[in-house]
Amino acid sequence: MATLTHGQALSRFGHALSDPTRARLLLALREAPGYPADLAELLGVTRQNLSNHLACLRGCGLVAAVPEGRRSRYELASPAIGHALGDLLGLVLAVDPAVCPDAAERGCC
Repeated sequence: MATLTHGQALSRFGHALSDPTRARLLLALREAPGYPADLAELLGVTRQNLSNHLACLRGCGLVAAVPEGRRSRYELASPAIGHALGDLLGLVLAVDPAVCPDAAERGCC
């Protein structure tokens, strides 16, 4: 297992949050650990889609799988991740649409 520098950790966190489904999944796991089938139903995605997102989040070091017999329960890899998400939720951003009027077409902020 490798330890990442601050920049690398932020980059992985940013990548995880860049996808709406992964962001919602992290927020759901911030509330409570969950099982894949329940999480898929909660988020309204297929189990395969959820599995792909969980694999991504595990690879980024943000989510951990806890074996429970034949099943696995997923949770945030560290309480600090939940705190960081809470801090991000408290942000208020001042957005100026005039700076990038074609943001929707370009896929930027």
